[in-house]
Amino acid sequence: MAQPESLADLLGGRRAALDATVPPMVFVAGWLAGGRSIWVGAGAAIAAAVIVSGWRLRQGDRPRAVLVGLLGVCVAALIALRTGRAEDFFLVQIVTNAASALAWAVSIVIRWPLLGVIVGAVLGQKTRWRRDPALLRAYSRGSWVWVAQYLVRLAVFVPLWAAHAVVALGVARGVLTWPLVAACLAASWWVIRRSLPDGHPGLRHPRSGVDAHADGLG
Repeated sequence: MAQPESLADLLGGRRAALDATVPPMVFVAGWLAGGRSIWVGAGAAIAAAVIVSGWRLRQGDRPRAVLVGLLGVCVAALIALRTGRAEDFFLVQIVTNAASALAWAVSIVIRWPLLGVIVGAVLGQKTRWRRDPALLRAYSRGSWVWVAQYLVRLAVFVPLWAAHAVVALGVARGVLTWPLVAACLAASWWVIRRSLPDGHPGLRHPRSGVDAHADGLG
């Protein structure tokens, strides 16, 4: 199986990770520097998000993706200002991780694993990968790694949020963003490679069920 690319090569995401790390950490820093003022923290986070968004646009990222990241920070800031609780800045992250874990798990159960959907779209395959039983199985197994990623975040974020641990939430947000995504990419790539049979042409070359059956007979 000749596959020089990894999932990290195909999916990227390093620049997008700035959206999830810089504004929350700046929020905590502003909150502390402002004498635990949510207004200062929120203003600092939004300013940081605007700067990151401008940098990402100059790097050639898609405007829609950049706008979603900026909007997420603005919504998080508004929630914290509305409730008057600094830890609620991280509620959006908690809710989105819970929703993501559920969505990925459901996608596996209904045999439309999201890892296959995303990689297939990136490679311009549409749904051809689903006609390859080996790829469908590999993407399903790899998708469970992503479910685990979201559950790990929830296991850390929810207790810290309940304990009003704002600083710890900021640190956890940084640690459990790109480092965890990188580990998830590596682990799911390893699972996919181990799941595909010897001689499979790889992610870029899905085989039909008929072709796979013929190869098995041969």
